[in-house]
Amino acid sequence: MTKIYIYCLFDRIDGLHGVYSSIKAAHRDALRLCNKGNSQVYVKVGNENHNPSVTLLRNLFKGELDVKVEYTSDKNRVQIVKTKLRE
Repeated sequence: MTKIYIYCLFDRIDGLHGVYSSIKAAHRDALRLCNKGNSQVYVKVGNENHNPSVTLLRNLFKGELDVKVEYTSDKNRVQIVKTKLRE
């Protein structure tokens, strides 16, 4: 059986914005949606803020399932959830 992972992108009001099979595309659209306002976009990991990158996102998702990663700025918040297709 093939494992197919999907990345779901939710906006600040928890509305589904998109479903992706590519982590790069999910990261790109998360940055685009969250980059509104005057501050920089950060990836929130626990209580720490990190600069967003595809490598960081890939490492956070590595080996995990049903995990949420939050992108934040001063005016917006976006979440990416990693899950897999189930029969």
